[in-house]
Amino acid sequence: MADTMNFEAAAFTALGTPREKVSLPQATFDGTVNVPVMQQAVKAMLANQRQANASTKTRGFVAGGNQKPWKQKGTGRARQGSTRAPNWPGGGTVFGPHGDRNYSQALPKQVRQLARKSALNARARENAVLVIDQFAYEAPKTSRLHQLLARLGVAHQNVLILTDGVKSNVYLSGRNLPKVRVLPYSDASTYDLLWSDVVLVEASAIGQTLAPVAEKAVEKVKVKKAGTPKTPKARKAAETSKKATAKKAAVKKAPAKKAPAKKAAAKPAAAKKAPAKKAAAPKKKGK
Repeated sequence: MADTMNFEAAAFTALGTPREKVSLPQATFDGTVNVPVMQQAVKAMLANQRQANASTKTRGFVAGGNQKPWKQKGTGRARQGSTRAPNWPGGGTVFGPHGDRNYSQALPKQVRQLARKSALNARARENAVLVIDQFAYEAPKTSRLHQLLARLGVAHQNVLILTDGVKSNVYLSGRNLPKVRVLPYSDASTYDLLWSDVVLVEASAIGQTLAPVAEKAVEKVKVKKAGTPKTPKARKAAETSKKATAKKAAVKKAPAKKAPAKKAAAKPAAAKKAPAKKAAAPKKKGK
């Protein structure tokens, strides 16, 4: 348990214009962060979402194996009664799952409340709680909500929007944004708060009343698309392609090797004619 703290959060209008900071209610935001309790709450929520789909068959439900493989005696082999016994390939499973397991976990109400309070305080300690004066959407408009997130600089983060009660127009505006969740303030769970990077809270949901501010139309903000993280295989492929292109560029830049000059003295087409043999001297006549 931590000492009591007073938190202040930055406040903005529904169009993203900054306002004076707002003090968060001390009853909830008192600095308490109990990590083991938060872990227990998240574990219980994920366990409650599990479905017992795994199911196996015992030897009585496996098809085939009605006939005795071989006679009881005289073969020299061990006696067998069915090819669907557990010791046979394709036989039944012993002590396997049958689709009737219950994974649900129940937590006391005080533990759930403490975990939720700890998650809110954890976000407040990181200055990740922003207050919006009012979400007054007359009709669903995804671009309007997206522009608000862009002006706040949180368009590429996991954003949890907590409204004062159920506001269907705000929910429909953020339904198509993959990194945005819209929930009533009272329905936000510990898992939702820990999933988010930034929490946008409507002022009236935490007991704050902010007077409306007259503001002019704001220019649209261009939001750059966030690059998808590359997998290890994609990184290796990118590195090899870069190396290949670098090699090709080096080959192009390198001067071409000159062809070897032809020998000045070309080999004679035919071997030089041998010098003519000297004429044999006349034989001397004998005396």
